[in-house]
Amino acid sequence: MSALPLDWRRRWRLRRLAACPLRDYLAAPFPQPGCDYKAVEYVAVDLETTGLNARRDQILSIGWVRITGNRIHLDSCRHRLVRVTGDIPADSAVIHQITDDEAARGLELASALPELLADLAGRVLIAHHARVELGFLDAACRRLWGKGLLVRTVDTQAVARRLLERRQIPFKASDLRLHALCERYNLPRHGAHNALSDAFAAAELFLAQAAHRDNGHGMQLGDFL
Repeated sequence: MSALPLDWRRRWRLRRLAACPLRDYLAAPFPQPGCDYKAVEYVAVDLETTGLNARRDQILSIGWVRITGNRIHLDSCRHRLVRVTGDIPADSAVIHQITDDEAARGLELASALPELLADLAGRVLIAHHARVELGFLDAACRRLWGKGLLVRTVDTQAVARRLLERRQIPFKASDLRLHALCERYNLPRHGAHNALSDAFAAAELFLAQAAHRDNGHGMQLGDFL
């Protein structure tokens, strides 16, 4: 099924889902790769989690912000703490600074995730090293509604890697980290390991990458996928 066009898979899954927030999300067509990238709407997303294993670990917080053309909509910024079961691992808490008490006051994932999906409907997801966000969001949708997440995605890390490789510029893995790339583009530094700050940084990085690549002849969404 993965070889089939993404929007065909969206329609197929839509017909097989009962009424739920995931079905509402899938009702909106996905932007097509041939669209002018400036005409597409995006949502930059970041997650903080208790670990990196989507099957075992949990989402602690979700941050996101919408983008239209070359504009980040500040009034669309959202940050949601998510209630988790059990204690937060100490090594994880050192990184994201979310305590057990804070997590206990968070929303249930079944309340936080529909809010994200409503903003994501009909838009393209932007994330840095998107495999992590996609893995956790897919696993969460499967647990809550029985089907995984389908979404058109721009991975700002993958975009950076392709550009460096195309220009034959040597790089280390650390050069592809979000804040290292933001520094390369002279973007403002935001606090690391906060879901909203990192989502905002990914949004700024995408716009910088797009502006850097746009040669005035028109670029399509597919140039970033």
